[in-house]
Amino acid sequence: MDTSYVWYVSYGSNLMEHRFLCYILGDQPEGSSQKERGCRNPAMPLKNGKAVLPFPLYFARERTKWGEGGVAFIGHEKNEKYKTYGRKYLVTVEQFLDVTAQENSCDEIEADLEEVIEKGYIHFGSGWYSRMVYLGEEEGYPMVTFTCNLDLHEQNLNPPPATYLTTIAKGLSQIGLTCDEAVKYFAETPGISGRMKEDEIESIICSHF
Repeated sequence: MDTSYVWYVSYGSNLMEHRFLCYILGDQPEGSSQKERGCRNPAMPLKNGKAVLPFPLYFARERTKWGEGGVAFIGHEKNEKYKTYGRKYLVTVEQFLDVTAQENSCDEIEADLEEVIEKGYIHFGSGWYSRMVYLGEEEGYPMVTFTCNLDLHEQNLNPPPATYLTTIAKGLSQIGLTCDEAVKYFAETPGISGRMKEDEIESIICSHF
């Protein structure tokens, strides 16, 4: 397996290509209050495409650069019954680590990709996204993502702000989902389920499909 590049598999706001490229190039995403610093190597991803993660999506925490409300994480239980939509970007290992550092609001991180592959996951640091997870291999490259050290049942679930939900919805549209599919997907997700009605979700996202 070639470990000079990795598939970074996103499932939150980075589903939207332009938002992800803010982490690569250094820019401020629409709807966010923060400009990202960018990667040391601003080269564009070699490829990107749709992915599905066998981990449960949920929304948690209370306030972020997107406003009042939760952001996306995946739980720790791996099970094929879970189908979380993702988008995979083929980037260098250095770029992936730079993106991970930006997501964790730190200057840099140290993580051993071989250890992630061997163990299935590692914990590093204390940021919100400091659990790195190995998802398998595709086209000879490892697939990796990150989430919170805390599991779903340990988190304070909270629906996301409209700015964040809209950004994810734009990404879902880019990978081929319809508005109806996205509404159902969100409505069944912990953090949103029981807290937002389908017509409310529809009113926020469907103009972007």
